[in-house]
Amino acid sequence: MEDKAIIALFWERSQQAIVETADKYGARLHRLSMNILHDHEDAQECINDTYHAAWNTLPPEKPDFFFAYLARLTRNFSFGKYDYNHAKKRTADIVELSSELERCIPALNEFERKADSEEIGKALSDFLRTQSEQMRRVFVQRYWYAQSIIDISNDCKISESKVKSMLFRMRKKLKIHLEKEGIVI
Repeated sequence: MEDKAIIALFWERSQQAIVETADKYGARLHRLSMNILHDHEDAQECINDTYHAAWNTLPPEKPDFFFAYLARLTRNFSFGKYDYNHAKKRTADIVELSSELERCIPALNEFERKADSEEIGKALSDFLRTQSEQMRRVFVQRYWYAQSIIDISNDCKISESKVKSMLFRMRKKLKIHLEKEGIVI
């Protein structure tokens, strides 16, 4: 079923909207959540929270990119669950991802984060548009979908060392791009 038809079902308040969403995107959302949580039950809970949030926000929302909308919800729920499960603990997976980008994207206090998130998001999107399709794909798989280097390597059919070097070069370029945009690192 097409995304517009699924969104229309949400607007009609038809329970079939959840069924169609799960059929079309359930596996991808579960994989995204699993990349963050590494626990099937927690991931499934986050997916259910995603469906519930979609039910409560459609309407009034009418997203242009339905999967991106669902993925954002899933990521938010998954990272919230991760924080809850790992309160006062630091685990290697998420620390590694955040430390890879911390030299490119500034750490802000909560007020600054909200004020600057649109600006940083636009600058990041502009930067990614200048990259090759493969570079964008690797970057998004790593930093949006939280995939491991090995999984990206297998998915893109390139070596792990190439994935690492691509990400290293992109982080360097991203830092320069953000500084040109006036975003202080």
